[in-house]
Amino acid sequence: MTAKGLAAAQQASTAAAKDLVVEALAAGYTGVEIVRGVSMSVQPGELVTIIGPNGSGKSTLLKSIFGLVSIYAGSIRFGGTDITGNPPEKNVRLGLGFTPQTDNVFPSLTIEENLRMGGYSVAGDLQEHFEFIYSLFPALADRRRLPAGNLSGGQRQMLAMGRSLMTSPSLLLLDEPSAGLSPKFVDVVFEHILSIRDRGTSILLVEQNAYIALSVCDRAYVLATGEKQLEGPGKQLRDDPEIRRLYLGGG
Repeated sequence: MTAKGLAAAQQASTAAAKDLVVEALAAGYTGVEIVRGVSMSVQPGELVTIIGPNGSGKSTLLKSIFGLVSIYAGSIRFGGTDITGNPPEKNVRLGLGFTPQTDNVFPSLTIEENLRMGGYSVAGDLQEHFEFIYSLFPALADRRRLPAGNLSGGQRQMLAMGRSLMTSPSLLLLDEPSAGLSPKFVDVVFEHILSIRDRGTSILLVEQNAYIALSVCDRAYVLATGEKQLEGPGKQLRDDPEIRRLYLGGG
């Protein structure tokens, strides 16, 4: 199968993609609840955004879904399967991918070695997966033998997302992909996020740039102090006067 064939197969799988349903979730660290009673969902093919102030529990929510923090109450179902408390490696095999905000590449390894690490659980030849990632992120193709530490911030984010996509996940969890990037690279990264969604991968996105995230997502949730405050269509929340005042700088 060629890279085009792999892309087509991923897009064709959208109809059979898995939904995510989180019910009354409480999660945190060393006995301290950071997320409190959060319920939310991601339907197949959706791009869903979580916004909120710093310290509101957005990243903790993503990590709890992927299996990186303790869960104290509630449930997480993925494609109808209860994954509450699953370790990350099991969730990867079920079709979850996760791109953390920081420390998301191995600087001393080449681009291709980073991608190979992402595909460690994939059976068989990885060449088709490499070709698919390079078709999605052409800027990485010519640099495939360069150390990841030589990349710009925006290119590192592309590599981090590419590594998460090596397992062809049904749902990709993205934590602050535009953090620390120049406005130019923010636009580039969001173009790639939309391309990933359009190729058949659902996305749950935590993002500091609330305006652009709400402008492109299908639905959004607003978190504050670890609790869900609001939910609705992205553009509707973007244009809500109170949301604009609290999270978008007014205007």
